[in-house]
Amino acid sequence: MALIVQKYGGTSVGSVERIQAVAQRIYKTVKTGNSIVVVVSAMGKTTDGLVKLATEISPNPNRREMDMLLSTGEQVTIALLSMALQELGQPAISMTGAQVGIVTEAEHSRARILHIETTRLTRHINEGKVVVVAGFQGISSAGEMEITTLGRGGSDTSAVAIAAALRANFCEIYTDVPGILTTDPRLVAEAQLMDAITCDEMLELASLGAKVLHPRAVEIARNYGIPLVVRSSWTDQPGTWVTSAKPQGRSLINLEIARPVDAVEFDTDQAKVALLRVPDKPGVAARLFGEISRQKVDVDLIIQSVHEGNSNDIAFTVTTPILKRAEAVATAIAPALRSQSNPNLDEAEVMVEHNIAKVSIAGAGMIGRPGVAAKMFATLAEAGVNIQMISTSEVKVSCVVDAAQCDRAVLALRTAFEIEAGEQGAGSRGEFLTPNSSLLTPHSPPPVRGVALDLNQARLAIRQLPDRPGMAAKLFGLLAQHNISVDMIIQSQRCRVIDGVPRRDIAFTVSRIDGENAREMLIQVAAELGWGEVVLDSAIAKVSIVGAGMVGQPGIAAKMFEALAKQQINIQMIATSEIKISCVVAQEQGVKALQAIHAAFELAGSEKFVVPA
Repeated sequence: MALIVQKYGGTSVGSVERIQAVAQRIYKTVKTGNSIVVVVSAMGKTTDGLVKLATEISPNPNRREMDMLLSTGEQVTIALLSMALQELGQPAISMTGAQVGIVTEAEHSRARILHIETTRLTRHINEGKVVVVAGFQGISSAGEMEITTLGRGGSDTSAVAIAAALRANFCEIYTDVPGILTTDPRLVAEAQLMDAITCDEMLELASLGAKVLHPRAVEIARNYGIPLVVRSSWTDQPGTWVTSAKPQGRSLINLEIARPVDAVEFDTDQAKVALLRVPDKPGVAARLFGEISRQKVDVDLIIQSVHEGNSNDIAFTVTTPILKRAEAVATAIAPALRSQSNPNLDEAEVMVEHNIAKVSIAGAGMIGRPGVAAKMFATLAEAGVNIQMISTSEVKVSCVVDAAQCDRAVLALRTAFEIEAGEQGAGSRGEFLTPNSSLLTPHSPPPVRGVALDLNQARLAIRQLPDRPGMAAKLFGLLAQHNISVDMIIQSQRCRVIDGVPRRDIAFTVSRIDGENAREMLIQVAAELGWGEVVLDSAIAKVSIVGAGMVGQPGIAAKMFEALAKQQINIQMIATSEIKISCVVAQEQGVKALQAIHAAFELAGSEKFVVPA
């Protein structure tokens, strides 16, 4: 007999008929000998309707009262679903987040779960009842007994947190698509269903497909080794397993706010090659990395910074043994990249830097916490370590520094994030837990698992930041203080000396709704800190490919860039991690970019998926 947590989203319980169908599914699962806890969202568009009512009363509703209002949506669903189960003869009881004992921070509208009191839950389960829990909500622990909500994707988070607290065998997430698809089926009807995907890949693909799984839920699953399966509530298809590495024995106290960083990593066997002043036009990156791929040069980090005039900088890192080959390729192709439309433009210049190291912090807990990257940069600044390159992803922040400063950087980061030497967090490869506690046989996954498109980002560029330790810490510390999360971060390779001070540009992306506030805040401090112009561009799209199998395969980046070049799509920024490559393009070209890349990697399946209305 298994203990299973099931979660049903709003469309799955959007009508009386759908609630009765869900009750039948739960009833069948119980009759096969399983114990079930069910977590549900509000019915259909209930939450949207409640938000609309609130905005009719107040243009800027109080966050506490919004939590009181929005938490009522799930209460309707839990009561109706419990009644439906009882009509089938199945004992059931409905419980709010407070009744379950989901204790959260006292932070209205975006609370994180601290711990879950499981005594009452366990008693009802042992009595043979199906416990139907209101997702998306909890209660604060500060003695005030305030109702709180968990923010977007909160029901997913509730379900996986309950599964972790109960040490359930697995957690099923029921939604309106048959599982995790290679991309959004609304944009590519032939998107292919995956049988399984690792938690790290899923975290990177947080915006993949129909947004069927929130990254906070995946973070908890990864940290506590909870196998997830995403399935359709409309069919009996097996869905997609999101596999987790063996858990590291984490405490269930401070469940969502425990240590955000699992490991500090470093690699001193690195060198950097930068091409300065390459033309800012479609096809340049494709041509460069196509040749690099043909010469079998395996690249680690790739960054392309924000353009300056009609030119751009592209930099990449390689391991030291293949540096000469990488340098030869870059030197040979540089003249061919010279702008034909403007022969007066300086020729593309190759800059090689030996004696560098990559230091990284890794961990799923950094998602949505702007202070983590800022803390890394501040720690390096305090240690007198200057940052040459920055690469960010959902689970890792990497900085390229001088090799002579690597030991100092690693020691400072381990101290700051309380990481013991040699300590490692959960990874994306190795042995993965299945619901039967057997192990999936390791095999070579396809290099690219999926393609994601994010149309909700804006890019900020700050010109002429002084190139010295502490600048990144100051910048991203300011954003963290204003609770603004940053996604991609790119530091230009071109350095200018102005009034005796070396300066570089830095660009980064934020959520579009934070763009204007971030710009205004940065303009206010730019003058006093000696920074240059602050430029905001909200008309961008970020398209990304993700796959653990791309490690050690030189041609993957080139193939992505070539797909964009064939569609005459200009790449404005590039950032990479070990299992992810992201490009910023013009907003109006975002969907075309996603479709071109999905086709280039032959990810289409034979079946067309239609998402229910």
